[in-house]
Amino acid sequence: MSCRRSEALACSLVTEINHAMARLVDIWDSIGIMEKQRVERMQTVKKHIEELLHSMIMEEEALRHRIKTDVITFQKQLDTLCLELGLEPNKFEQDLTVLQLEKNLRCYVESLLKEKNERLRELGDLKKQDEDLCVTLCATPYYIPSGSVPSRTQLQELQEHVEKLVKEKVSRQKVFSGLREDIRSLMNEMGHEPESSLERESICPDTDIFLLTHDNIKALKLLLSQLEMKKESLISAREKLKERATSLWNRLSCPEPEGEAFREAAMSTLSDDIRRWQGYVEHLEELQMAQLEEVIDKVRQELVVMWEKCMLGPDQREPFSVHFCDDHYTEELLALHDTELLRMNAFYEAAQPILEDLEKWKRNWALFQEFERKAADPNRFSNRGGSLLKESKDRAKVQKLLPKLEEELRSRVEVWEKNQGTSFLVQGQRIMDYISSQWEEHRWQKDKEKNERMTKKTESSQFKTPTKRPLGSTYTTPTPNKIKKMPNMLAPRTAIMSSGCSGSSSTTFLCVPGKPQLSAKRTKTTEVSSGTRVPLQEFNSDKKPVPMSYSAFTSELSKKANADAFLNSTVKDML
Repeated sequence: MSCRRSEALACSLVTEINHAMARLVDIWDSIGIMEKQRVERMQTVKKHIEELLHSMIMEEEALRHRIKTDVITFQKQLDTLCLELGLEPNKFEQDLTVLQLEKNLRCYVESLLKEKNERLRELGDLKKQDEDLCVTLCATPYYIPSGSVPSRTQLQELQEHVEKLVKEKVSRQKVFSGLREDIRSLMNEMGHEPESSLERESICPDTDIFLLTHDNIKALKLLLSQLEMKKESLISAREKLKERATSLWNRLSCPEPEGEAFREAAMSTLSDDIRRWQGYVEHLEELQMAQLEEVIDKVRQELVVMWEKCMLGPDQREPFSVHFCDDHYTEELLALHDTELLRMNAFYEAAQPILEDLEKWKRNWALFQEFERKAADPNRFSNRGGSLLKESKDRAKVQKLLPKLEEELRSRVEVWEKNQGTSFLVQGQRIMDYISSQWEEHRWQKDKEKNERMTKKTESSQFKTPTKRPLGSTYTTPTPNKIKKMPNMLAPRTAIMSSGCSGSSSTTFLCVPGKPQLSAKRTKTTEVSSGTRVPLQEFNSDKKPVPMSYSAFTSELSKKANADAFLNSTVKDML
């Protein structure tokens, strides 16, 4: 925008000069100035304009030279300041004009000079404080090379050093009013009697018994730390005794008077309180010894519950079975049971998300199997209230959900096994192997039921009396009067087996798994003695029969080629 504006001004300037020269020519014409004089006057105008422009150009050239010189100067100053301050030189854009570069360098140099002066001033203040504190505390001053500009890190470290010395000074001044009071208070709280000379001197009322030295202060701090650790140890021991007493009290189902100890106030010192709890625990342990068998049985019941929740198989329970069946009731046996119970609780807490997902899968697996069972029930087509349609939708929903649950389980188990470094077992199997075994068992059961149905139908065909039919005659299965077709009911499939033995033939109907039984819908089949199959026809109570195409029929038969071959051979053998 600025470039176009300057170009417009330049054009305007040229236009103004042209207008001015045109006016001069008009004036000269009106005056009657001759051509020679006119040229001289024009040369005078030209010279005047050229001198003015030349003067301006020289001034601008001087400005440009000064700016370039400043750029070089500022660049040198910038390099020096960056070196002194430990900073990386700033890289400016390559397409900057000289004026922009000079301005940026000047501003950056001014900011670095300000930074340098602030660091030097801060260094002077901190060094003075450091020297005074080091003289007071006999400490070593923080070293910064003289004549150099400190970095921000050095100033921060010097600041931390000065603060540390200030705290140390305050700490030494408060050593007698602080450390000795804390030591005395701890000893009284614990009921601890002084055992060393340092402990006796630390509680002595004489304030001049200690010299204000660094070693003496360290010794008092160490003593205080030791007493605090001893106090924590005593508190921990008391809490463990409380937990032990609580566990025994709950396990033994003690009467209310036995629980009075939980409501008694603490003794005057920790040592006295620990002795009281120790006596109570010993009393409860004596009661436990008298009821050891009952207590172990209770723990075993809890273990069985946890094993079931964690879905442990016999092989996983086997390592502990020796102790679980041990009837020699001892404290060691009880301790083993407690340890196993803690282990199982920890395992269940870690594996709970996986176990919950597996339980969800098992619930949907049970629904899937129930739907499979209903699908094989011929009475399911007696539905009159739309339950068959609902069952179909629920079945599709479960079939869609099972793969998702299995994939989620696989992902969770992989993460768990990677973190734990061991296999996640369910009933002694890896969880995906367990799921696969459930599917395999389901398929085996389906095959078994199918074979049983086929065997029954084969056996029933032995009692049928084969009938001879003249060549070209047809046999038609009777069609029931008006059978109402249910919504979404699939057309039944019929497999026809012919036997050429003694010119007789028999017809057997097979129900494909997952399809409606023949009791729900019948088909009309036409067959010739030569074994040529005529397309089947479906009948409706209100409609004309709709023929099935032969290609569709043969395609349907090809899906059951293996079953047909098996049945044909079986029927021939029996006939």
